[in-house]
Amino acid sequence: MKRPVKTGLPAPSAPIEWATIADGVFYTAQIPIKPDGKIETGDIAAQTTLTLDNLKRSLKAAGGTLADVAQVLIYLPDPTDFPGMNAVYAEYFTAPYPNRATIVAQLMVPGAKIEIVAYAHIRKAPKTRAAARKAPAKKAAKKKAGRR
Repeated sequence: MKRPVKTGLPAPSAPIEWATIADGVFYTAQIPIKPDGKIETGDIAAQTTLTLDNLKRSLKAAGGTLADVAQVLIYLPDPTDFPGMNAVYAEYFTAPYPNRATIVAQLMVPGAKIEIVAYAHIRKAPKTRAAARKAPAKKAAKKKAGRR
């Protein structure tokens, strides 16, 4: 079953989650959204940096890192932004790199020069507070059952 990841990003105005996780697979689509909910209006380097920072933040909230990312889809409305995006991207990812496709397409968010869709395998999702409280009780019950 999928569950939303509490990313700490501003609440979306559309019926979406910034990120979800299901069976250890992390799904997200990120844009250059600032903490105040406004879109970064700078150049492609500034927008790519913020978008990748949002990706890192979302992955961390799910218990992962950029090293867990298996595939990235990058949408750019302007193909001349590719070199600037690629230079920033290279600062965030190291070998072995995620599989990647870059697609030239119009974006729905006015002013956005980039949107990144990413898929990651999170080895171990963080426990919720309720699950963390139940874990010691389950362990104690198993220990007690083993003594019988």
